[in-house]
Amino acid sequence: MMYPPLAKVRYEEMGKSLGANRKLLVLSLVQNWLVGPVLMTALAVVFLHAYPGYLIGVVLVGLARCIAMVVVWNDLAGGHREFGVGLVALNAIFQVLFYAFYIWLFITVFLGSTGLVPGVQASVSFWDSALTVLIYLGIPFLAGLLSRLVLVRTKGKEWYDTVFVPRISPLTLIFLLFTIVVMFSLQGRNFLDRPLDVLLVALPLVVYFVVIWLSTLFIARALGGSYEESTAAAFSAASNDFELAIAVAIALWGAASPQAFAAVIGPLIEVPVMILLVKVGLSWKNKLWTTRSNA
Repeated sequence: MMYPPLAKVRYEEMGKSLGANRKLLVLSLVQNWLVGPVLMTALAVVFLHAYPGYLIGVVLVGLARCIAMVVVWNDLAGGHREFGVGLVALNAIFQVLFYAFYIWLFITVFLGSTGLVPGVQASVSFWDSALTVLIYLGIPFLAGLLSRLVLVRTKGKEWYDTVFVPRISPLTLIFLLFTIVVMFSLQGRNFLDRPLDVLLVALPLVVYFVVIWLSTLFIARALGGSYEESTAAAFSAASNDFELAIAVAIALWGAASPQAFAAVIGPLIEVPVMILLVKVGLSWKNKLWTTRSNA
């Protein structure tokens, strides 16, 4: 699941695309690595404090910043492709470096040690988290980086983008669907027996998507960002890496765990919500940015 999106990142263009608008770059980093995780954790505590396993699963989702589907949503909404790709590349690097630390900080330290959520058994070893991230993110990250560096040099950039990337692109969807099928086979009884739990887990996710997308879009606009740049920043902040969250939940708690149950609900909610936000963005494009230019 993780290799194709990491192989698509134009690492050599990251500095150029990100350096064009430093204000929006700082905004994206703040939204992705400070506001986003804190907001998702707060929403999980509010909605799921009586369901510790679900709470942890939703927090795992909030900590995993998107490095795959955000490119799709950004393209559908007509966002700035190079800026969006730069944010994807930066998030990929940050995720390799900080995801394990964030798991330890938010789950073990905040949820497990503070006692703010009674009943949460959240003692997750930092090194267990780091090993899981190294396997599920570090290895495909290195493979993706080496693939681009070696194949672009030997075969050329045009061949890489027009031949190699289209060949590997379906792998993400295939293996994500495979994982979801396996998860549903293990969690299917829970889905059927506890449909209200599905809705309960969906609530903080929907609120998160809408709040973080709207806030990022309007702040980016206020900072002088174009529609294309603001849209790229908004979808980067609002999307999450469910593939990684699911993999970590399975590795640390098991495929039949409530943590995995909550994580697998994520992509089922994200897809329709993001499609709706794409439509909202396109409908606001001329009105909001034309109004500002006329003013």
